[in-house]
Amino acid sequence: MLKLMTRAALALALGSLSGTALAPGSALAQSGDLSSKDANRQFVVDLGIGAMVKPRYEASDSYLVYPFPIISIGRFYLPGLGQVIDGRRKSGVFFYPAFNFVGERKASDSADLSGTRTVDWALELGLGGGFRTEHFRAFAELRQGINGHTGQVGQLGIDGIVYPAEKWEVSFGPRADFASGDYMDTYFGVTASEAANSGGRLTRYNASGGFKSVGLSTRASYDYNDDIRLHIQGGYDRLIGDAADSPIAENGSKDQFSVGLGVSYRFAFDLFN
Repeated sequence: MLKLMTRAALALALGSLSGTALAPGSALAQSGDLSSKDANRQFVVDLGIGAMVKPRYEASDSYLVYPFPIISIGRFYLPGLGQVIDGRRKSGVFFYPAFNFVGERKASDSADLSGTRTVDWALELGLGGGFRTEHFRAFAELRQGINGHTGQVGQLGIDGIVYPAEKWEVSFGPRADFASGDYMDTYFGVTASEAANSGGRLTRYNASGGFKSVGLSTRASYDYNDDIRLHIQGGYDRLIGDAADSPIAENGSKDQFSVGLGVSYRFAFDLFN
């Protein structure tokens, strides 16, 4: 079953100082080395689409296939500033705006949610940054929720980066996700009325802010040619803290897996003389 992706964060690395195209912890795509021709263009943008198998909602024990866009930027030019992103660079500090879309969650999504209120869709907007070298990357990001929740969420991550063959780039490393009390209580808390309406499935529970999961993430990208890039990503997260102690997680699953595939096409062009 296909539906709009609800948990994959998509980030453009505008303002990056390292040439890393996408937020390391967010989207499937990574920015590959530029060809000699593309390295002289003002703008190099990779656009594509992918599909990811992920839990239906956080703490769910059922999975769905979510389509999502792939966007990465290899070079970006601003008049007066020059190339603010240059994909030829292999190391340095980088910054990126990040966003995430969380779909609506309804009691009808699972018997484990019986009696719970509907949580409306949420948009998360924020900023991230980090440091990378040719074989190492560390990053942190923070996002503010709008609509469905008004809390703050973020992620910390470290990656090792290897190049097992000429056209391959593989990264892997640990992740830690955290959230404020507003977010945790929205998605993991159970009110007295929800507990009463659940038919005994849920008990009243107040969730506090803190780290909500730890896990591992790995990605591999293959340059089919100078323009087409193939991507594969996998991840595992374990709910911890108040998220793991929630009756919603107790009824569902504390172990969350994901795997995705995607393809992107590179566009290189000039806009300014």
